[in-house]
Amino acid sequence: MKVKFVKKGTMKPMKPFKTLEEEANFWDTHDAVEVFGRDIKAGFHRAPKTDTLTIRFESDDIQKLSQRADRLGIGPTTLVRMWIKERLTQSQL
Repeated sequence: MKVKFVKKGTMKPMKPFKTLEEEANFWDTHDAVEVFGRDIKAGFHRAPKTDTLTIRFESDDIQKLSQRADRLGIGPTTLVRMWIKERLTQSQL
């Protein structure tokens, strides 16, 4: 199979679903070829293994994190990791 690499960000991501039920209903009535086209090939990259740090949050805080992350189209752990990395970078200045 011939693999074609495209620049990061050249494909527009789908708008995030508000609920799991909404996503399930969408995929029950749509086909991936219909949504993305016949010529689109999906791929992935393997991120290097990293250590894990568990942080406890109150339920309200997790809900707020999830809502903000959903608006950005990312997961809550990704958002928290981004914030921590930004803060670590700032503190080095």
